[in-house]
Amino acid sequence: MKKVLLSVVVLLTAVVAFAQTDSLLKWQIAIKHISDSTYEITAIAKAPEGWSVYAINPSVAGLEEAITVTYDYENAANTASINAAGKTQSITDPTFDNKPVDVYNETVNITQRFAISGTIPAEIKGRIVAYLGRPGEFQTAEQGFTLPLEGGKRADANANRILITNADTANPLSNCGEAKKDESGSLLTVFFLGLAGGLIALLTPCVFPMIPVTVSFFTKRSGSRKQAVKNGVLYGLFIFLIYTLASIPFHILGNVQPEIFNNISTNVWLNVVFFVIFIFFAISFFGFFEITLPSSIAGKADAKGSLGSIGGIFFMALTLAIVSFSCTGPILGSLLVGSLSGGAWELTAGLAGFGLALALPFALFAIFPHWLQSLPKSGGWLDTVKKVLAFAELGLALKFLSNADLVMHWELLKREVFIGLWIIISLCLTLYLFGVIRLPHDYKGMKIGKGRKVAGVVAMLFTLYLIPGVTSSEYANLKLLSGFPPPFSYSVYGRENVHNKGLEATVVNDYGKALQLSKEQDKPIMIDFTGWACVNCRKMEENVWTDPAVKQYIEKNFILVSLYVDDRAKLPVEQRFTYTTKTGFAKEIETIGDKWATFQQENFVQASQPLYVLLNGKEQVLNMPVGYTPDAEEYLAWLKCGKETFDKNR
Repeated sequence: MKKVLLSVVVLLTAVVAFAQTDSLLKWQIAIKHISDSTYEITAIAKAPEGWSVYAINPSVAGLEEAITVTYDYENAANTASINAAGKTQSITDPTFDNKPVDVYNETVNITQRFAISGTIPAEIKGRIVAYLGRPGEFQTAEQGFTLPLEGGKRADANANRILITNADTANPLSNCGEAKKDESGSLLTVFFLGLAGGLIALLTPCVFPMIPVTVSFFTKRSGSRKQAVKNGVLYGLFIFLIYTLASIPFHILGNVQPEIFNNISTNVWLNVVFFVIFIFFAISFFGFFEITLPSSIAGKADAKGSLGSIGGIFFMALTLAIVSFSCTGPILGSLLVGSLSGGAWELTAGLAGFGLALALPFALFAIFPHWLQSLPKSGGWLDTVKKVLAFAELGLALKFLSNADLVMHWELLKREVFIGLWIIISLCLTLYLFGVIRLPHDYKGMKIGKGRKVAGVVAMLFTLYLIPGVTSSEYANLKLLSGFPPPFSYSVYGRENVHNKGLEATVVNDYGKALQLSKEQDKPIMIDFTGWACVNCRKMEENVWTDPAVKQYIEKNFILVSLYVDDRAKLPVEQRFTYTTKTGFAKEIETIGDKWATFQQENFVQASQPLYVLLNGKEQVLNMPVGYTPDAEEYLAWLKCGKETFDKNR
């Protein structure tokens, strides 16, 4: 009778859930409002033919929660254990060590109460997970649901507006003052950074000793000098291609979802993982242990490298890439994360530069083998280079942790704490280079060469340069490092006590408020698409916005709204929604960053930061948006152009 009544309730009053997976187990789901913030879900399902549904078996490991109900809303929580009912049968199951377990072979009914703290949304999403079994098979059955909540708060249409119909960046009201967008220059910069990274990797113990060995191999094994040159050039070409083509997957990802690169580079847990990895690499570089890829991988590639053909040369190049990973990995990791926010082509440019730097010496020494005689011999200097890199890895590790800290507002690495840790690292590097600190493989009385002493002086000067950064004085702005430490607003002294703090946004993360102020004060809007982990954004704020003329002009003439595209703070529940993009992609808008990244991409067709857009109160684009513009005069000219256009079109 109970099952019949439940079935009637489900059929007559239920709002059937929308399944998110093609589950074998089909639930009919209903929801009931119990009290102010408490609700009850009831669901009924029939075991698929030939399958059994595992009942909750408290005494069997793995089946203590054989049926569960979970929710996508963080403020929703079950208030009691799930209540499952139905005719059960006890079976002996090999999956669970032949223990007797209870299963449902017919119908199963569940009831689950939950409560919501804080604002109650208009609907709730979640899933029911159960386990199915039959002889020789075990399967998880998951079905999603979207259910209305009586008394819930509907989304605010204005707060959730993404598309601006009047914002036409292709046809702004004026083209005056357009800042030159030099994408090729940006790619060239990243290419040379990759080239520099590759040259550093060349000087590591994993790569440098391979140059004479490999070139000698080609010279001795080839039948003629012409063949040796051909093989050496091919070897270098394959090294270049291996690193360059590694960026292809990112081009595919970028075509699917343009803002994915920003999401990856600012992902909290990815940054934390990189922090741990870089600390791990640094300890290895110090000489406490060696990192090597499984010998089986290198062995297979090396075996194919002896084939004596073009394919064999390719596998020799692949072997170099694999066996040198312990030295090149950290440098590649820095390049990967540092260039991702700029898109797939910046990553390709960086990897191409890195690959070229590694490949060129092998090709050149194959063409001019007599140059090998002037090549420095491997020795202790290689170990010194590796340990200097270890200190650099520690500094980079802190940058990754800082990214996560800024995005999540943990307040662990305020600006002065970050710089203070860098001072300690730089001081330790100085002491190491002068032989005061000894690391593994060093010994007492070890001779310190001139090159190492010069490097020690440079490290000492860098340490002294950093010291004002931990103060609140006018010298705290370390312009050589702009964008690397956290912003001045993230200070232990509080933003109001910091000199040269630059410009403060009129509004933060509220475009609607900025639009309202624009109409009330009859001023144009300046949208600042920025990010907590955006290096170039910090450079603009610390080097351009601090320029007296720029700062004064923006404060006097614009409503400045800063929109953070990487902010992982959750939106109020009434402002969360599903947005369908112009390309038909359904996107869940749950965080502040989700909203403004989508807002930027949909209206201005760009996914990189910083991006500056000038609008009037009618939401028309005044002039062409600009990105990173380090020249303060050029930036000011762009601002004046927008203001003049605003005045002409009042």
